[in-house]
Amino acid sequence: MTIRVVVAEDSLLVREGIATLLQHQPDIELVALCEDYDGLLASVAAQVPDVVLTDIRMPPTGTDEGIRAAAAIRETNPKVGVVVLSQFAEPAYALALLDGGSEGRAYLLKERLADGEQLVDAIREVAAGGSVVDPKVVETLVSSRRGPSPLDRLTPREREVLEEIAQGKNNAGVAASLVLSERAVEKHINSLFSKLGLTEEPEVHRRVKAVLLYLAERDGG
Repeated sequence: MTIRVVVAEDSLLVREGIATLLQHQPDIELVALCEDYDGLLASVAAQVPDVVLTDIRMPPTGTDEGIRAAAAIRETNPKVGVVVLSQFAEPAYALALLDGGSEGRAYLLKERLADGEQLVDAIREVAAGGSVVDPKVVETLVSSRRGPSPLDRLTPREREVLEEIAQGKNNAGVAASLVLSERAVEKHINSLFSKLGLTEEPEVHRRVKAVLLYLAERDGG
């Protein structure tokens, strides 16, 4: 099964380098190259790819176009996966990218371009509905973590709840999936937030940071 990919990158050299890499993959078809936010959204609308690979900063503002594009694509084409490339390990951007669910989303540092296989593997993972978060981003986000994983403190049921949250489900969705009452789910979520040291965070950040911890441990980060 061929993975159709749209690439958005304002640097000509980087853009062409990525194109060359992808064109050598037998299971990947490069369907469009873009250099700005508007071009990316237009290409997604025209091509409806399986995955978008985008720089986080592009014209017109050079700030967070990649994150905003991911949010727009989630609204218009929810089945299209997005891999965001960033020069810096900026947890706030990773939090924004995963707001609404981690399925079909990846946040990688541009240094991964030096290892083409890691980038290609991320595209394949996202195309399959999975998620990838660069270990350095998680390390920056949870820099105070020392010793054993805080996830070790969770009960088996709390881990199940966290796994459901990682799929982007709200409390009602978690309750339906695990055959629990919403009140029970809320109790488990408050407990796992407390055990992960996230009780003082805003609600959306608590959920996404918990997901990042889950993904980091799952991927061996």
